[in-house]
Amino acid sequence: MSNDPLLQSYRLKHLTLRNRIMTTSHEPAYPEDGMPKARYAAYHAERAKAGVALAMTAGSAAVSKDSPPVFNNILAYKDEVVPWIKQLTDACHDHGCAVMIQLTHLGRRTTWNKGNWLPSVSSSKHREPAHKAFPKLAEDWDIERIIADFSDATERMKAGGMDGIELQVYGHLLDQFWSPLTNDLDGPYGGQTLDSRMRLLLDVLAGIRKRVGDDFIVGLRYTADEAEAGGITAEEGIEISKRLAATGMVDFLNVVRGRIHTDPAMTDLIPIQGMKSAPHLDFAGDVKKATGLPTFHAARIPDVATARHAVQAGLLDMVGMTRAHMADPHIVKKIIEGREEDIRPCVGATYCLDRIYAAGEALCIHNPATGRELTMPHEITAAETRKKVVVVGAGPAGLEAARVAAARGHDVTVFEAQPDPGGQVRLTALNPRRREMIGIIDWRMAQCAARDVAFHFNTWAEVDHVTALKPDVVIIATGGLPNTELFESRKEQDLVTTAWDIIAGDVKPGQNVLIYDESGDQPALMAAEVAAQAGSTVEIMTPDRTFAPDIMAMNLVPYMRALQDKDVTFTVTRRLLDVQRDGNRLKAVIGTDYSSLKTEKTYDQVVVNYGTLSMDDLYFELKPLSSNGGAVNYEALIDGQPQDVIRNPDGAFALYRIGDAVSARNTHAAIYDALRLVKDI
Repeated sequence: MSNDPLLQSYRLKHLTLRNRIMTTSHEPAYPEDGMPKARYAAYHAERAKAGVALAMTAGSAAVSKDSPPVFNNILAYKDEVVPWIKQLTDACHDHGCAVMIQLTHLGRRTTWNKGNWLPSVSSSKHREPAHKAFPKLAEDWDIERIIADFSDATERMKAGGMDGIELQVYGHLLDQFWSPLTNDLDGPYGGQTLDSRMRLLLDVLAGIRKRVGDDFIVGLRYTADEAEAGGITAEEGIEISKRLAATGMVDFLNVVRGRIHTDPAMTDLIPIQGMKSAPHLDFAGDVKKATGLPTFHAARIPDVATARHAVQAGLLDMVGMTRAHMADPHIVKKIIEGREEDIRPCVGATYCLDRIYAAGEALCIHNPATGRELTMPHEITAAETRKKVVVVGAGPAGLEAARVAAARGHDVTVFEAQPDPGGQVRLTALNPRRREMIGIIDWRMAQCAARDVAFHFNTWAEVDHVTALKPDVVIIATGGLPNTELFESRKEQDLVTTAWDIIAGDVKPGQNVLIYDESGDQPALMAAEVAAQAGSTVEIMTPDRTFAPDIMAMNLVPYMRALQDKDVTFTVTRRLLDVQRDGNRLKAVIGTDYSSLKTEKTYDQVVVNYGTLSMDDLYFELKPLSSNGGAVNYEALIDGQPQDVIRNPDGAFALYRIGDAVSARNTHAAIYDALRLVKDI
């Protein structure tokens, strides 16, 4: 028996949870037709297999037709969901993991132009800034209908084998009713008193209990402090918590702190990299102390040490490590086996959530197997035949290729032109708020060191370096260099500076700086932050209708907080056409894709962010020597199958290139390239 606080079992009503680690509700946006099918079940089963005690699924499952699935939610209002829920619960139960689901009505946190095109409904007449749909004020028949919908959905979840349900009461309809900021109703559910604002939730709970009985586990994930003037205060949140405990209808409290109606509010509630770890943990402990109810919590608890403290100090009964389990689903298994140093770290990039809120699917920035459990492995198996693998480049793509090849049991050699590994990730980590990104590199270097990968740094690899090793496989991961041509100009702009130059400190910012961003990703705003902090006047310009679209919602927040109090302006729908010398300054010729308008403006410095051009010379020199001519079978790649291309039977090795050596993409794409190519070598 372990004495690790995290590995102690916990009794929740009649249910015994095997340890204190859970994944909290989140919608990875994997449903198909609103149903949690094979991909969804495989995702949760992987974490169940590795030891998670409780999987809280969905974030959230919609109970009503007028709660359309803006996050590709599970449709809990359909009877056909039951067998799919049964498949999901069986997949978790087979591995000893309890499984529950979060139910909700989104209220105004949705839109009207999806699903059945019904108007959104709320206790508020104001639209939510994040989703922008003006709701209708709920009528008596709406309230009666929604109360019944919650009971119906709970009954379906019970029929599907769920161990319990959790009601979502922050930012969604139930919280919209009980928050004084979002209750504009008159009458018995109006915003005049806490009793009236809480009435809808209590009626929903009563309806659920009448339908499924007292034995079925029912809890809440709710805000006990909205952290905003005029909203629910911490003191009122504690009072709400005590009232919930006194009802006898609630089996656990899953505490959050804050609001989610805007991107900044959501980022404070669910902090990202560069922000304080576990900022609301002590407050969750206050709720537990005040109520005596089983208390759960998750908000940037990315590491085992913090989770262990939360349980050992009596702050929580169950600790949520949700993003951490997207980075590494085998955390519990590695704790049990004494391999905590092998845990792939969550670096707080929040690529997962930002993709969901941009109507994508949840993916981990540096674990491409997450969400792809049906085709990609989380654990690498040994190859039948040991091969010699040469990797050129030690950025994220090259290091992943080296790690996977070494885990397969191959003899791996890596050449890297720089003195240190990391590529663009090392450049990114120069920003103090983003220093955690270096964990992507450090973890892979440690994994490679444990498997005796040979590294040659400060080495510009040539053909002879590679062929002298007589490799069976060569992987080119040489990345790229900043593109300084302007769109379709065919002319390299030798007067401009690159975002990389500013970020690295190789070039100092000027006094009046134009940062021209045609990629819409992080380097432009990173460079803007460096320049603004140096006292520059900064204009960020894009030809697009929005700036920095690839940074997405939550990651944009810290940039805005760093830039908005400085002399920084944003210009959209303007295209940089040319840069010319104008005395000791630079003249920018500026056009637009929308008309023939053309203007000129002078700056001290023009900084361009326009992706990278592949460093592919070595690849093309090696191509005629290879057996596959560098070709990739895309069908096999997509299906997760081994490569089988032979174009030159006399070739000495198979040759592949990955990451930015192919084309300018992002860190996740680079690592995914490596995993799906190398896992079968």
